[in-house]
Amino acid sequence: MSLPTTPAHKPFVPATESPAEFTLKAIITGSVFGVLFGAATVYLSLKAGLSVSASIPIAVLAISLGRRFLNTTILENNIIQTTGSAGESIASGVVFTMPGFLFLTNGVGADFFNYWTILTLAILGGLIGTLMMIPLRRSLIVQEHGTLPYPEGTACASVLIAGEKGGDFAKTAYLGLGTALLYALLQKVLHVIAEVPVWATKQTNRYFPSAQVSGEITPEYLGVGYIIGFRISAVLVGGGILAWLGLIPLLASVVPGDTIALQLQKLGYLTNLQTAGGPGGWNPATHTFTDTAAAVYRAYIRQIGAGAVTAGGFMTLIKTIPTIVSSFRQSFNRASISAIETEDALSGKSTIARTEQDLNVRIVIVGSIVLAILMIVLPQIPGDSILTKLLIAVLVIVFGFFFVTVASRIVGLIGSSSSPVSGMTIATIMGTALIFIGFGLTGKAFEPAVLVVGSMICVAAANAGATSQDLKTGYIVGATPKYQQLALFIGVIVSSLVVGATVKILDTPTPDLLAQGITHAIGSDKFPAPQGTLMATLIKGLLSFNLDWQFVLVGVFIAFVFELCGVSALAFAVGLYLPLSTTLPIFAGGLVKAIVDWNAKRKGTVEEDADLGKGSLFATGLVAGGALAGVAVALLSVNESIYNGLMALTLEPFLSLALGEGGYMLLGALAFAGLAAILWRVAEGRQEG
Repeated sequence: MSLPTTPAHKPFVPATESPAEFTLKAIITGSVFGVLFGAATVYLSLKAGLSVSASIPIAVLAISLGRRFLNTTILENNIIQTTGSAGESIASGVVFTMPGFLFLTNGVGADFFNYWTILTLAILGGLIGTLMMIPLRRSLIVQEHGTLPYPEGTACASVLIAGEKGGDFAKTAYLGLGTALLYALLQKVLHVIAEVPVWATKQTNRYFPSAQVSGEITPEYLGVGYIIGFRISAVLVGGGILAWLGLIPLLASVVPGDTIALQLQKLGYLTNLQTAGGPGGWNPATHTFTDTAAAVYRAYIRQIGAGAVTAGGFMTLIKTIPTIVSSFRQSFNRASISAIETEDALSGKSTIARTEQDLNVRIVIVGSIVLAILMIVLPQIPGDSILTKLLIAVLVIVFGFFFVTVASRIVGLIGSSSSPVSGMTIATIMGTALIFIGFGLTGKAFEPAVLVVGSMICVAAANAGATSQDLKTGYIVGATPKYQQLALFIGVIVSSLVVGATVKILDTPTPDLLAQGITHAIGSDKFPAPQGTLMATLIKGLLSFNLDWQFVLVGVFIAFVFELCGVSALAFAVGLYLPLSTTLPIFAGGLVKAIVDWNAKRKGTVEEDADLGKGSLFATGLVAGGALAGVAVALLSVNESIYNGLMALTLEPFLSLALGEGGYMLLGALAFAGLAAILWRVAEGRQEG
């Protein structure tokens, strides 16, 4: 099969020039950005199950800092964004899977949810994703430059080149960051702004019992909604509306309280029906719940949502099967094998052009063997014998090789945000579980081992996608590939050090959670961790042959119906699984984006590059500022005396007394509307600039 003929590629920085590139200041700056965006991604992913690409924001900030303080070249700025982008991809891979350790049968995986295991799995998975992209770079990035656009990578290159030519992109992003921090101070510390305004009907309502509309009105959710746009945010909130204004009122009106409590007991939320507490506040004396909607959500909706997310992930994966097959074939056809052989031969020569210098392909082989050995010998990897650990190592390398290739080509075609990483992870977990069953390795003892395989593949696939975009950026601007590859290795390790710590800090329960008997903040309403819960549900059901299929299948067919209607089943399913309080403020951001786009179309003005628009940059600042403020408050709240000090600053009791509970919540809603108005005004300002 012959590859299409494309014009000779001319990088922005020619191969004959060698400006500063792989410097200490670039690596340190990139590592700092990786830490910050990694922590922000952990926070956002645990709360909403979503992440946003970090490469372009980091490139924008690198240009600003480089011009004012660091005196960096375009290639140094590229190394900064390459190193920093690893933080976002590692964090999303970790958070989407590893919290599942907490939700395995009878706490069998809880011991593995520690800093050292998270660190080990993150580093191993991240290194696999980067290692296996080394031999693929020449075939996917170079030989198919004209056919695989790698949209985020190309956009990031445009940012770096535009920054080199002049222009101040970062001012708007910093404005968003400062606005978010001020808003977060008023909301999370002083509590002038309510955190979650709620409107709800009572269980005794004759026509509409236990319906609930709520919104966690934070700047990061508003920013995420603007970035992902109206269509996706509308589908997300649609799932929440079906759950909280449809299914929950229906179930609350037909299912007796005792039956709901029995289901909660089966799921481990209640010790027994004679003990008060649990989700929704069970009262054994009256056989009722204080909050029936919360009880029904935990008892039924989360399992229905898990079925929907599983089906949505599989359907997304099935739709990409033609791409998967062609990508695997094309990545290893004769031309590609020739490219790898050429890379191997060239890497041994000192005369090779700077822009063609990759790390030696032998590093991939040796590195894979070393990683496999580490999986066998490290105590952080679960397994009752050497053979079980060997099976884990083989599965990780095989699945990793396959899905890294698949992920790289898919993001080249449709972008990282549309890559079905969750579908690949679900397929990995189900495939691993079936292989374990085939070897007779069933029951709860092997649940952590299956999750380990899924976790490392999720991290590897997410990192491979980000790595591909970074290498595309480097190819366009004229970077040295081997320096980018080394920067990615450094970024993986540094980010993993902080991602694991951030996860553990956010998992630490605050005193008010401890008072409710909650020992892990992750999995509570504070940090739902939707994907991690889903992975645990699948593993438990498959290995123990004990899945609540009646609820799971409802979700499966809901997803199937929406896919038939042409709606993204996966986005709708995530909305169905998450609380409406999460998806509603995200939809508000998408609505602002829709208004801005409609107004631009009406005026006949078209934004050349949406990623560089003032609205997108301000929204990026909102996401970064809001998420980092959330991490900071969570970090401070770990210490009980500091937590009590923060609580002493709250103005909520005074405002609730002065305005009434409803008035206090209305004040919060108005503040959020004001923030949305600021975002709209900044985005509209693009016409003036």
